[in-house]
Amino acid sequence: MSEYHKGYSKAFQENKISFGLTIPLENYKKQVPAMVRQVERARMAEQLNFQVLWLQDVLLEDPTFEDPATGQIYDSFIYAVYLASHTSTINIGTAATVLPLRHPLRTAKEAASIERLFPDRFLLGVSSGDRRKDFEGLGIPIMERSEWFREAFNDLNQALYEEFPEIKSRFGTMKKSNLVPKPQCKIPMLMTGYCQQTLDFVGEHSDGWMFYPQRPVQQLPLIKSYRDKVQAYHGSHAFRPFIMPLPLDLVENRNAPIKKIPAGYQTGRLGLIKILEQYRLTGVNHIMFGLSGSSRNIEDVIKEIGEEVIPHFK
Repeated sequence: MSEYHKGYSKAFQENKISFGLTIPLENYKKQVPAMVRQVERARMAEQLNFQVLWLQDVLLEDPTFEDPATGQIYDSFIYAVYLASHTSTINIGTAATVLPLRHPLRTAKEAASIERLFPDRFLLGVSSGDRRKDFEGLGIPIMERSEWFREAFNDLNQALYEEFPEIKSRFGTMKKSNLVPKPQCKIPMLMTGYCQQTLDFVGEHSDGWMFYPQRPVQQLPLIKSYRDKVQAYHGSHAFRPFIMPLPLDLVENRNAPIKKIPAGYQTGRLGLIKILEQYRLTGVNHIMFGLSGSSRNIEDVIKEIGEEVIPHFK
């Protein structure tokens, strides 16, 4: 079994930066997204050399969380299959699957099935979760999500990559049984935040680290600490990507100044290129653009980034 699939290796490269988009591809702001023209926009992103379409994993609407999208409305794994079946090469990733809220054998079965049906394209982002209403709805104690995550992560990996593993955890028991299908290559597992673990755990076990948006000067020491942990566990030449979401309002005037908005930026094309180069030099390997707060037509924004911004970083 190869270590990683081709989509992962193409999307994430050392000292380089690539770009993805967060679903839904819609400027819905504080409204419930209509989820229309998603396939057309996904195909546009694929043609314009975006590397990943990212899906959230949210179960219930919680008005206090100020997220009318509740992820992207549809179940992330089901929608991943839908988008993958209507595109050809672009990676489909979860950002991120909440492991304490999903049985690890079900997660393994679904992830392996997606990998076999759409080879070299599926990225499994994982997290410990932070939506209290989801935990309450499923009867899982949110204050114990650290332990639930760790056991789910271990069970998931054993089921995926071991033949007839012996597993005994809070999720159940496997003995003289085997998960099928097995993935044909390693499914990249990208951790979001610390997953209620330590940076050592992230550095040892993750295939990439997704961390919350911060200014480049704030991300720099964090990325360095992560790289040190990765190399301590995997060798001095080991590389694991650092991935960051970035809310963006790309205005039509290419010379517009850079303005800070919550967790991201409002700027023109030239300002965006400047910001992205700063992140690249800091060590960010992938940016997932969130366009829900865009003040322009979403397809115009996707097209401008694809035609005028991405070529600067190829």
